Amino acid sequence: MTTEERQSMKNFEAKVRQAIAQFRVLKQENADLYAELENRDEEIRKLKASLAQSQNDYNNLKLAKMIEVSDADIKESKMKISRLVREINKCINILSTSSEEEQGSDIEG
Repeated sequence: MTTEERQSMKNFEAKVRQAIAQFRVLKQENADLYAELENRDEEIRKLKASLAQSQNDYNNLKLAKMIEVSDADIKESKMKISRLVREINKCINILSTSSEEEQGSDIEG
């Protein structure tokens, strides 16, 4: 083997070693990126679950608020009905009193 051939062989070996070293670096970088991707996917799954839970909680809160408003409306309606019943009773009493007075004046007359 000539000196030139040896030199070419050494250059070739150096390039192969360099390629192998670069391959190992890229292989490790690829593994790191896959691990990071997996972590991100897990984080996305957790965030989606959290979002779904938050949306469910929000809908439950809206429903509870609607029920609460309905209870207030019921109380207010009951109060209005009670007032109307009292006014009707007053009217009945007034009519009864005036009717009794008319009957009393008819008897006297």
